[in-house]
Amino acid sequence: MTHYSCIVVGAGHAGCEAAMALARLGHEVLVVTSNVDRIGHLSCNPAIGGLAKGHLVREIDALGGCMGKWADEAGIQFRILNASKGPAVRARRAQMDRETYIAAAKRDMFAQPGLTLWQDMVTEIIAENGRACGVRTQLGKEFAADHILLTTGTFLQGLVHIGLVHYSAGRFGDSAAMQLSDSLRALGLTLGRLKTGTTPRILASTIDFDALEAQYGDTPPQGFSFSGPGPVLPQVPCFISWTNERTHDIIRSGLDRSPLFTGVITGVGARYCPSVEDKVARFPERDRHHVFIEPEGLGRQEYYANGISTSLPLDIQEKMVNSIRGLEHAKIVRPGYAIEYDYVNPVQLRPTFETRRVEGLWLAGQINGTSGYEEAAAQGLWAALNIDAKIKGREPFLPARSEAYMAVLADELVTKGTNEPFRMFTSRAEYRLLLREDNADSRLTPRGRDIGLVGDHQWELFRERQKALHGLMGKLSSVRLTPDAATQAAFAGLNEPCPSQAVTLADLGRRPQLPLRRLSVFLPELADAPEGIVQEAETILRYSGYLELQDELVRRASRQEAVRLPADMDYTGIAGLSREIQEKLNAIRPLTLGQAGRISGVTPAALACVEIELKKRGLYQETPGVQKK
Repeated sequence: MTHYSCIVVGAGHAGCEAAMALARLGHEVLVVTSNVDRIGHLSCNPAIGGLAKGHLVREIDALGGCMGKWADEAGIQFRILNASKGPAVRARRAQMDRETYIAAAKRDMFAQPGLTLWQDMVTEIIAENGRACGVRTQLGKEFAADHILLTTGTFLQGLVHIGLVHYSAGRFGDSAAMQLSDSLRALGLTLGRLKTGTTPRILASTIDFDALEAQYGDTPPQGFSFSGPGPVLPQVPCFISWTNERTHDIIRSGLDRSPLFTGVITGVGARYCPSVEDKVARFPERDRHHVFIEPEGLGRQEYYANGISTSLPLDIQEKMVNSIRGLEHAKIVRPGYAIEYDYVNPVQLRPTFETRRVEGLWLAGQINGTSGYEEAAAQGLWAALNIDAKIKGREPFLPARSEAYMAVLADELVTKGTNEPFRMFTSRAEYRLLLREDNADSRLTPRGRDIGLVGDHQWELFRERQKALHGLMGKLSSVRLTPDAATQAAFAGLNEPCPSQAVTLADLGRRPQLPLRRLSVFLPELADAPEGIVQEAETILRYSGYLELQDELVRRASRQEAVRLPADMDYTGIAGLSREIQEKLNAIRPLTLGQAGRISGVTPAALACVEIELKKRGLYQETPGVQKK
């Protein structure tokens, strides 16, 4: 039986990111996937990024991961969302050419030394003495490994629903993994049931684009990767339409045959990405809903009707689509559908994503209850870096919530768990002004370099960018203007009031209505400085007060984060703790007092009781290297 350092089960976004990272870090990796042709498949909307999701892609790239580069290679429309709002909530989103993205992922996976691909279905996890040691497959193969990472997506006992018709599938056109769930239960894991869905795909030649509102991307397009060549494909528009009262009447006429409303679907659906029938039923006062008609690729003849995800019967889907402006004669190529699947509530995981029940068994992606390609890829990389750390005897990869969105994601999952598809939002990050897209490299690229995932090319570009940023910030702080005649004339040319006393360019850069580029009249090199450098400098200047405040909040919170909780701590019987809190602490096993405080229902008073107990038992330990005030 061939032995590997790690077996990755699944080759979606979590599996691809994990396998590539582990192989690049020198480990022998086997990827077992049910269909090699679907590596990196964008199963739902062919788009990458969005609010908080774009932040995750930038962080993956900053650490040396793949998703950002693949997205830049395949992107056919790039937009900065929330461009008119503050920098903490701005995010990139890009429409993908579906086939180009898959081709990029397949190319790199097949070419990566140390990475082996095998098309098959894993049916069982082999474990001995509480430790995972291999897998069995549908074809009767056995593979051995010290670590098993499951990235199964929606395949665990997947069930597709279209109206009252339902059948077993991992997604439309792919077989489900029907036996692996039983293996996980036998190992002591508790599984739940979730539901997600997708929209009808429309034949391009049957769409009346003249009746639709065109939505163009940004010019020039801003890609995800800090070190890649950026977007390379031609850029194309998306289109906007709306549902209407007739659409809603058609939808309501089919609710008696909807699996969602007749109780056929038992899994919990996504709160923040509801089906169109759910939107019509929940918001009867709304007379219309957005429909974004988005291309699936430059050479493809299908468009994705974003906004009308549905599991209604086929005849209702056809009438619904034809009731929408611009789609009156549209033909459906692939119907919308809902899919139910098994997942593992992530409170059963350690913060590294290793299961508590079985050593060497790791989970990442939708199996942890999340939704979205970006959340999956971030989890895959998170798990991979922790597998690498465990193999090499290094400290786990566990950045703080103030250092990365992926840290917020991981902490929310293992501390609070989820009983519905989990989606990342900027509002989940209490230090989101520190976790901007533009500074993901400053926060994480040195970590990626230390780990060994950031190569020489990316590292040199990072150093050059940091040098340019620090140089610009130094000059802005050192160039001082006095209100003499020449300065007054320059400000008159800018149509700006001249300061009455001496100021630095940094002082002027804090003016909210004065773009930093306009100060090139005083500092000529500003005119030619890279846009990303100027934008980040502008953010640092304008939000300096808020940044200092968030830094202070981080320092205050770090006291509790520095208090380490013993892994074998028994919380039963600790004075002042309710039975409910005792049970939660014993189940989740928080690493630090700070993490314990984020568990639902654990009060500040309860934390004080735990801290007192630690001191009584002589177990009060502080995590080394944590900054405290």
